[in-house]
Amino acid sequence: MCVTITSIDIYRFSIPMEPFTIATGTMDHAKNVFIRVHTDAGLYGVGECSAFPMIVGETQDTCLVMAKDFAKLWKGKGALDIEARLQELHSFTAGNTTIKSAFDMALYDIAAKHAGLPLYKFLGGEKREIESDITIGISSPENMAKQAIVFKNNGAKILKVKLGKNAQTDTERINAIRQAVGPDLKIRVDANQGWAFDEAVFALQTIAKHDIEFCEQPMRTWYDDKLPELMQLSPVKIMADESVYNHHDARRQIESGSCDYINIKMAKAGGIHEAKKIHDVAAAHSIPCMMGGMLESRIALSSKLHFVYASPNIKFYDMDTCMLGHLQDPCLGGVTYDGYKLNISDAVGIGADADEGFLERCEKITV
Repeated sequence: MCVTITSIDIYRFSIPMEPFTIATGTMDHAKNVFIRVHTDAGLYGVGECSAFPMIVGETQDTCLVMAKDFAKLWKGKGALDIEARLQELHSFTAGNTTIKSAFDMALYDIAAKHAGLPLYKFLGGEKREIESDITIGISSPENMAKQAIVFKNNGAKILKVKLGKNAQTDTERINAIRQAVGPDLKIRVDANQGWAFDEAVFALQTIAKHDIEFCEQPMRTWYDDKLPELMQLSPVKIMADESVYNHHDARRQIESGSCDYINIKMAKAGGIHEAKKIHDVAAAHSIPCMMGGMLESRIALSSKLHFVYASPNIKFYDMDTCMLGHLQDPCLGGVTYDGYKLNISDAVGIGADADEGFLERCEKITV
């Protein structure tokens, strides 16, 4: 049966949030894009992406412009031929993985709905217990320690600490946090490319005594050639984030001895289709992965949870994006939280959609 794309709605999906700071900048809105891909089969697929220009190089505005072009490419085409539709986007433009991820998500939503299955079952997965970390943004050591105590008292078991502003102060941040929360909580850190090589060596060797689970992306990607040396000098395991956008990057990082783990994000990979390839390359080399994200709402988070259920090599979960100060929840259905544990119903497809009242206040384009 052919399921034909008839139109696509594109929304400027801005979610106000408390200011959140990482090494590369501060965000006060989740500047997302939401789409609905309509078909002649009486069903539509939803997609959402979160523009993070300081990481991926796309803004909300560039995503909206590219979304219009992508919609024109797809109109009148078959929605169930996922690989062909995505290849059309790749042939049209290199990069632009953030907005591509929303279109990828919508196709998988359609395919799972057409099959009458929740997405994780469509992908061949099964449910398992997923517990997210919770992220502490960059501030003074004292303020970060106070935030860590709040999270501990709320039941958090895993803290992800943003670093990368100043290597010496970063070591003080970790010292203050570990002293505040004690030995039982896991602490992982993310430098967001903030350190030079010598700073990374100093910071990682200094904080290792605090039982650090791993460090994400210690240096800018142009220092990827120095990662094998850093791996030898660091007592803390290294996770590749911005150094891995696709499965070719994953292969290069792994074969060069540049990482212990890989962080998969839909906004980097371009969606589920490529994320699966990264996962499989890493699994073949016994390199565990983490499911990460930008500032997505529970809509995109729901698709990520389905993907995690179908991806046994994802061992770490950084799935707290909509807990980081979103001041509105524009999602209906979708992921639910029990403390820091995630679950989702067996509704068909992704099982999440946007609230119509929220959408009425959003700029809308239909192609």
